[in-house]
Amino acid sequence: MRKIPIEVCRDDVIHEDVVQDVMKKQLPASTILELQQFFKVFADETRLKVIEALSYHDLCVCDISCLLKMSQSSISHQLRLLRDLNLVKTKKEGKVVYYSLADHHILQIFQMGCTHIEEGENEKN
Repeated sequence: MRKIPIEVCRDDVIHEDVVQDVMKKQLPASTILELQQFFKVFADETRLKVIEALSYHDLCVCDISCLLKMSQSSISHQLRLLRDLNLVKTKKEGKVVYYSLADHHILQIFQMGCTHIEEGENEKN
């Protein structure tokens, strides 16, 4: 890993107009907390794998369990968390419940993360 130098201000000058402008535009604390919870979901390997699988196809718990080689109860737990945070939605067909990504934003966030990683890898080469 290469070291990146830390840049610091050489002068103790505060640009009051800029600081005031940013302060007016900052998100409320409640929104920041919701964002924190939202992005925490993406910090878990299993949940990322579930999101990736659902990016290809609607799946039931059994399908996801088979794909990830995990117990259905473990997958159900993760899906409940994803559903509580509105990242996935359900659709019932007979006795089977299918899961899908809640909307295109979730897919875009996942894809943007993948693109960011790929671009970083390409820059290394």
